[in-house]
Amino acid sequence: MTDEEFAAFCAEHPDLDFEMTAEGEVLILARGSSLTAVRSARVCRYLDAWSEQDGRGIACDSPGGFVLPDGSRRSPDASWTLKSRVRQAASEDGVGYWHLCPDFVIELCSETDRLKPLQKKMPEYLNNGAQSGWLIDPQSRTVAMYRPGQDVEVRAGVDQPEGEGLTAGFVLDLRPVWNPLGD
Repeated sequence: MTDEEFAAFCAEHPDLDFEMTAEGEVLILARGSSLTAVRSARVCRYLDAWSEQDGRGIACDSPGGFVLPDGSRRSPDASWTLKSRVRQAASEDGVGYWHLCPDFVIELCSETDRLKPLQKKMPEYLNNGAQSGWLIDPQSRTVAMYRPGQDVEVRAGVDQPEGEGLTAGFVLDLRPVWNPLGD
């Protein structure tokens, strides 16, 4: 599908969220619960605050989407991309989908997600140019860290993972993700 066709398809189904694989398979995404929305908002808030302070890149949350180099259309829960890359990929008016892979992606496993498809998606980001990615699973309180050319590193019980490389200096406080109601 072209960008316009995909946007029109999504507009025909405003109550659903979609992604598309490199093979053209359209995926219907399960919406998370209200608790997942709280967790996601907290992750995005930390990434956006760091991005504003750092100034080199731009943070996005999941309603946006990217057309990756392999042709897939993905919407990570949170992402960060260097502004220089965005400027090259965005149309003059900034409207439409950016044809690039974010430099850093975060996927947050909700209670409606299946972990295996998310684990499969993370290497796809790396294969399309992401420099790193985190898969956060609140149920097991783990963060799986993905880096190009390296084995996945799963950290259990970590409360404040730190970014590396392009995202050095980013620290995500997971305590409000692990316990969003603050009990």
